Amino acid sequence: MKKIIIAVVSWSIALWVAKVFVSSIPYKFSGHPDTQHIFSTIGEWLKGFIGDAAGGLFSEQGAVVIGSAELVTSVILLSPVVFWILNKIKLLADRPYRPVAHALGGLMAAGIMAGAVFFHFFSPLGVEVLHKGKSDGGSLFYAALSILVLGLVLFILNWRSFRAQSRAL
Repeated sequence: MKKIIIAVVSWSIALWVAKVFVSSIPYKFSGHPDTQHIFSTIGEWLKGFIGDAAGGLFSEQGAVVIGSAELVTSVILLSPVVFWILNKIKLLADRPYRPVAHALGGLMAAGIMAGAVFFHFFSPLGVEVLHKGKSDGGSLFYAALSILVLGLVLFILNWRSFRAQSRAL
């Protein structure tokens, strides 16, 4: 029973995180004005720490890099479905792939969102993003914080199975 509850909670978190990440990808990959504002604000701030070239590169390419990391994380979180199908048609060994994928994906999601929370706190971006006189009311910050926490929960829920599976490999 405990395994079923963990699996249901794990899948609920993984699906939510993947939904949030995948739904943000069009904004990051299309050069949406709000996304450009966020990454250029951070890039300008970074210039004082890592130099003009690196800060400028973050301003220009940061959204695509972060969007790509979110896409890879989403694929990892959803990959147990593919493993399950491959197992059912006898193309893959019967192993607990979900805990491994969800532990790794949770850790990746938490890492990505730790960066977002850091920049909301310490850069001029702020907790409440202001762009063209409009505030997001802190929604981006709270979304990042919630995904950070959920990613850590996902990792912790699946850590034991992840550790046992990695030892077996």
